[in-house]
Amino acid sequence: MNTKDAIATLVAAIPNPSLGLPDDVFYYVSRTTPLVNVDLLIKDELGRTLLSWRDDSYAGTGWHIPGGIVRFKETLETRVSKVAESEIRTSVRFDPAPIAIQQFIHQEHEIRGHFISLLYNCFLSGTFQPDNAGLSPENRGYLVWHDCCPENLLPIHEVYRKYINDTSQRTLGI
Repeated sequence: MNTKDAIATLVAAIPNPSLGLPDDVFYYVSRTTPLVNVDLLIKDELGRTLLSWRDDSYAGTGWHIPGGIVRFKETLETRVSKVAESEIRTSVRFDPAPIAIQQFIHQEHEIRGHFISLLYNCFLSGTFQPDNAGLSPENRGYLVWHDCCPENLLPIHEVYRKYINDTSQRTLGI
């Protein structure tokens, strides 16, 4: 099969890539182009940061800022909202302009090896209690409010440590 036929097969098999890609296609795409993602710096009125536990072969094990990869023809604002709903199971208020843009290149990864990440200032009331039902602290997705940045932040998110430790922007002007 030549490249043109292979592409035609993919187009036929995935008529609406806006809904997401099958894993094998996504992994191929992530080997050939940078991925754009949004990261949510979620603060409350006390300046605490909501972090999620992560444990996987791509990022490692530790606390991380919730985030997600932007889909084809999806706005950044829509992805911020969808990440909040899927990772913390509620909506957040957020500033529409990112507060930081980071480039992450993982030389050791062939798959998911290059990201352009936009960090968004988000607000969620401290009265929000994470729904950790059925999860223990070492389970992926376990959520905790942090007064300061934990030591076991994922290495890839070390660039965000200063934002996590900054309690001056409590309501973010939202």
